[in-house]
Amino acid sequence: MSTQPQQSCTAEAYLAFERTSTTKHEYDNGVIVAMAGASAAHNIITANLIASLHRQIAERECTTFPSDMRLQIAAHNLYTYPDVMVVCGDVAYADDVQDILLNPTIIIEVLSPSTENYDRGKKAQYYRTIPSLREYLLIAQEQFHLEHFVRYSAYQWLFSETNDATASVQLASIGCALTVAEIYKRVPRGAK
Repeated sequence: MSTQPQQSCTAEAYLAFERTSTTKHEYDNGVIVAMAGASAAHNIITANLIASLHRQIAERECTTFPSDMRLQIAAHNLYTYPDVMVVCGDVAYADDVQDILLNPTIIIEVLSPSTENYDRGKKAQYYRTIPSLREYLLIAQEQFHLEHFVRYSAYQWLFSETNDATASVQLASIGCALTVAEIYKRVPRGAK
């Protein structure tokens, strides 16, 4: 995410602007913020995640969304673009345009130096208020490191992490597993 916010505007004005923009912007309670591009490592990890998840859920009532799908968190007046989202069951969109998702089951963020604090802090706090969200996964791009949060009740989350290249993460809410080696496959040396 860029550090240069635009002037305050309504969510309706943001959506009218964003739907015609050639670049992505986040909307945070009246402030439009341009999003920065991603590194090669970030893109490879994201592609690996989407490929693995899609393959595992292809025959189930689940849908994988890449980072071009916008997410609305109405309780915090936030529109954002998570790196990967999965919805199991019916997909809920904000309107008939179907470019704003409301009910992710899982959100995955690949951490970047410029977004890591935001992804761990304010954004994670906002994500945890989404009633449908069952799991949140943070993936470092500069080293083998995964942080996994699983919802147990409205205000209780279980945290686990791994740095083990031979480990796997069980995504119980969608019946999938991601191996660390698969997530980081073909990431350039020195980037992890």
